[in-house]
Amino acid sequence: MNKAFVRDPDDTGVHCPLCGAAGESVPESALAAYLSPDVRQRLGSAVFFCETPTCEAVYFDIVEDYAKVSELLHACYPKDPDAPLCACFGLTREDIEEDLAEGTPRRVREVVAKAKTDAAHCHEKAASGRSCVGEVQKYYLRRWGKSQGS
Repeated sequence: MNKAFVRDPDDTGVHCPLCGAAGESVPESALAAYLSPDVRQRLGSAVFFCETPTCEAVYFDIVEDYAKVSELLHACYPKDPDAPLCACFGLTREDIEEDLAEGTPRRVREVVAKAKTDAAHCHEKAASGRSCVGEVQKYYLRRWGKSQGS
């Protein structure tokens, strides 16, 4: 996995009202999986995901209404570091740490391969509505760099 293939999200011009991070547009299917109808109704038609792990806002709209971490129906990464990085296939940080300990990214490669199949349902299972591949690769590379003394 080369860092050149792990790209940061494009700046949409819409930023989290709490931390200022660029928001990523979220499909309705992901919102339905993570928010109760009452919380979803508070937000506008265009909703964005805040990727900042420590920010209390998970979803927000263009008028700066937002849904808090405590309002989620279930945990999501990166808001909860113990939640799977891959909501479709359950890959966790511990799985990646095991790959690093074994010296080969077997589990990471398996998830990357599965993410390209029809079995992946990122649009409804991932809180962001996007594939986990970029986040999985970033986490792996960051931890691999630390294990190499970088």
